[in-house]
Amino acid sequence: MRASQPDHIEVRGARVHNLRNVDVDVPLGELVGIAGVSGSGKSSLALGTLYAEGSRRYLDALSTYTRRRIGQAARATVDEVLHVPAALALRQRPGVGGVHSTFGTSTELLNYLRLMFSRLGSHRCPHCGAHAEPSMAVALMRPITCPNCGREFYGPGAEDLAFNSGGACPTCGGTGIVRTVDEATLVPDESVSIDDGAVLPWGSLMWDLMKQVCGAMGVRTNVPFNQLTPEERQIVFHGPAEKRHILYHAKKGDNFAELDFTYFNAVRTVENALAKAKDEKGLARVARFLREDTCPDCGGTRLSEAARGPVIDGMTLAGATAMTLDELAAWVPGVPALVPEALRPMAQTIADEFSEPICRLQQLGLGYLSLDRASATLSTGERQRVQLARAVRNRTNGVLYVLDEPSIGLHPSNVEGLLGVVDDLLADGNSVVLVDHDVRVLRRADHLIEIGPGSGADGGRVIAQGTVGEVEKSPASRIGPFLSGARRVRARERCAEGAAFSAGAIRLETGAIHTVRPLEVKVPRGRLTAVTGVSGSGKTTLVLESLVPALRASIAGEPLPAHVVSVEAEGIRRANLIDATPIGANVRSTVATYSGVLDDLRRAYAKLPEAREHGLKAGAFSYNTGSLRCPTCDGTGQISLDVQFLPDVDVPCPDCGGARYARAAYDVRLAGDISLPELLSYTVDQARAALAETNLRSAKAKLQVLSDLGLGYLTLGEATPALSGGEAQRLKLASELTRDQADALFVFDEPTIGLHPLDVEVLLGVLQRLIDNGATVVVIEHDLDMICNADYVIDMGPGGGDAGGRVVCAGTPERVAACPESVTGRYVAEELAG
Repeated sequence: MRASQPDHIEVRGARVHNLRNVDVDVPLGELVGIAGVSGSGKSSLALGTLYAEGSRRYLDALSTYTRRRIGQAARATVDEVLHVPAALALRQRPGVGGVHSTFGTSTELLNYLRLMFSRLGSHRCPHCGAHAEPSMAVALMRPITCPNCGREFYGPGAEDLAFNSGGACPTCGGTGIVRTVDEATLVPDESVSIDDGAVLPWGSLMWDLMKQVCGAMGVRTNVPFNQLTPEERQIVFHGPAEKRHILYHAKKGDNFAELDFTYFNAVRTVENALAKAKDEKGLARVARFLREDTCPDCGGTRLSEAARGPVIDGMTLAGATAMTLDELAAWVPGVPALVPEALRPMAQTIADEFSEPICRLQQLGLGYLSLDRASATLSTGERQRVQLARAVRNRTNGVLYVLDEPSIGLHPSNVEGLLGVVDDLLADGNSVVLVDHDVRVLRRADHLIEIGPGSGADGGRVIAQGTVGEVEKSPASRIGPFLSGARRVRARERCAEGAAFSAGAIRLETGAIHTVRPLEVKVPRGRLTAVTGVSGSGKTTLVLESLVPALRASIAGEPLPAHVVSVEAEGIRRANLIDATPIGANVRSTVATYSGVLDDLRRAYAKLPEAREHGLKAGAFSYNTGSLRCPTCDGTGQISLDVQFLPDVDVPCPDCGGARYARAAYDVRLAGDISLPELLSYTVDQARAALAETNLRSAKAKLQVLSDLGLGYLTLGEATPALSGGEAQRLKLASELTRDQADALFVFDEPTIGLHPLDVEVLLGVLQRLIDNGATVVVIEHDLDMICNADYVIDMGPGGGDAGGRVVCAGTPERVAACPESVTGRYVAEELAG
């Protein structure tokens, strides 16, 4: 007799990151929500344990040959995980596609469109340009006879219509843009001589001796650039690639060398560097000297002339990809009726393939996006929903889906669509584990697991679990009162009704851009303003493409962006964008270095008698370049082991144990016998306590600010690229909280991403401190707690794409709640009513 199927995953002894030997049972076939404050260990349980083990065990079943070609998760630090199914993770920040990635390619809808135009299109004769009637010829791999000239030709296959292969425009390589050298950037300051670095590309992209070669070409290099003759300027920018004999003097030392060197003019220097750029890092070095324009040959469609040949209903493939998803959904079902009778069964089969993915994407609120929209321009929330729609479309069974904060970037009106997708996953016989903070999402869970009670070392334990009702009643639960509605986030005193503009206003007037109509907007000075609206309504265009660039241009005395008519902001001298992009590129950037605390500590340790005795200055205490850094790992704290066909394993350095310093650093001790490596292992709050009796005023003040930001649980040595988006945003504010901000605008792009309601309260306290210091704060938000705490709300919409792009309502949260046309207002009204 067969044993009964297990109904839960058993996790025993989970110690991933800050989890404290966690034992927990996770029901299978249900929606399991995992809650907890930021840094409590939610993702460590969901992604670091359940997903890591589910995906690793599945991959272990594959052949060694296959596993070598797949990126693999490392083994989780856990005693035992039983009954875990094969797992898929939908991460909080899906990767951004390359230059050839569009909304159409990432959703795979473009594949069906290419097939449709290949098999059902009226093809253009390459000999005379006439179009032939649609026929079975391409599907049967037979030639088409031109009705005009009588010659035969083969119609394009689906691959011949792809802009990342056979159908790419030869001029732009299928990117839709051409990069040309912007000569205005090559010599930004003409009061400087060539010898002193006037020609920037020769300093950053080419050997420094090019200045001497330029002199040998007959150009005076020792006078200000603005004194050069037109002939000399012509040589600098466009001179011929001729060889010149120079006597080269090395910068260091007294060595001279006679060299024959080919002249690279300033423009050719940039073009040469661009041709050699193999990755984003290489491209970034050249980017400041380039101008991006729409490709003149394909008009930005990315397609070659031949790929733009097939026509259906008078429309080319380029025209079809320019349609929004909603427009495509209306057009595709009508295609079978437009083709000859013999083609209709095939046409219906192709058209039917569109229905499921389009339905999913519309359900998730992405109907306003056009298929030719570059993936790089999609928001994090949009990319995440594309990822979710693809996962659901596969109609799997028996898979564990781990969703990391899927409500990120979702307007309240789209949350129902998200939950509908989750219901479909469960109906197909899968299990869903969902990490989230949105109480409307968590209320739908069949089972809740709450990790906490605090962050970092104060978290890592299961403090409540069970049904939503059971967690609400648990005295230990921190999310329970928010689930039941007994507690709401009300963290600041809003300004009095009618007093929003008492300190003045920032005025912005714009023309039409993208799907946003001409606008006139007022932002109150010294207040908290929330810009709201459904996805695609124009929030980002208004704030990040109009307000911020216009203010920065106005402050710098430069021309306003082309679509901005005017901006008035007397007294505003700084426009700060605080976004959720990761801080630093690698593990060398830590909380201590970014906040400036390490600089204070290095100076303090260098003043100690033991340091002076050994001649150790402040530079010696740097784990990046100092003499005290660990020689084995070069101060990174870890080494990477190549394990052949298994994934590379990053392990703590065997010599320093991850501390980044050599043993000699432990001999210099401060404040009650603490060495610098030991201090870097402390959390911010532990370090504050340890330094309390010292006279390190600057370090203590910076640590206090980090604690006030709600980051007291982070260790000083924690690598900043690993911080969550919300943690990165708050850390970027650390240097701003103690300054006078009367001349500053702070813009936050969805600052509540990844924040528990209790963390939102901390964030509101931080924003209030900025406002108390005189700052004007603008947040782009979907979070109802943040919106209800704002002094002023600008609601965009009413819909997304062409259905949005205007200000629906502006005023207090109550005014937006009372506006019948505002989609956001309906949810704000519910929240205010409690």
